[in-house]
Amino acid sequence: MKIGVLALQGAFAEHEKVLEQLGAECIELRQARNLSEPYDALVLPGGESTVQGKLLKELGMFDTIKSQIENGMPVLATCAGAILLAETIDGQIKGQPEQYFGTIPMCIRRNAYGRQLGSFHTEAQVAGIGTVPMTFIRAPYIASVGDGVEVLAVVEERIVGVKHKNQMAFSFHPELDPDVRIHKAFLKMI
Repeated sequence: MKIGVLALQGAFAEHEKVLEQLGAECIELRQARNLSEPYDALVLPGGESTVQGKLLKELGMFDTIKSQIENGMPVLATCAGAILLAETIDGQIKGQPEQYFGTIPMCIRRNAYGRQLGSFHTEAQVAGIGTVPMTFIRAPYIASVGDGVEVLAVVEERIVGVKHKNQMAFSFHPELDPDVRIHKAFLKMI
């Protein structure tokens, strides 16, 4: 099984390491031509969602990836990747250019826990998986969800994990902790 990992910026190498440890092959998606290579699923890593969104457009990758997601390709999105999937960004200025896929009916709040100093580590339940370690770095949280979105994880009464059809999105960074169960659950979706 081959996983396409968006490798424009952010924590993509850490995802690759976990997925390869679980027996998957990874391909780095850096340019539009990489999208023509076959892969079975997609990882949208943490990083800077604004930068990732702009690069996806500038490099001609945005429409192809959005189409793959809408046509059922399994996706694991973490932190900035979750922002890319959100239908609405809390506080988004009307008329600002659209840089996000908008494939999960949810509203997400960027940098919801403050700056780098607001980063933290905890453990909490993820539905169907159990208690997992969670590392939050300048993390968003999901302010609200729409129809068909299953809430997978809540920390301090804030939604930090969801599943919608073929997409799993988390506010935290499972790739930075030794627990690989979230990545295993993702691979089972393929």
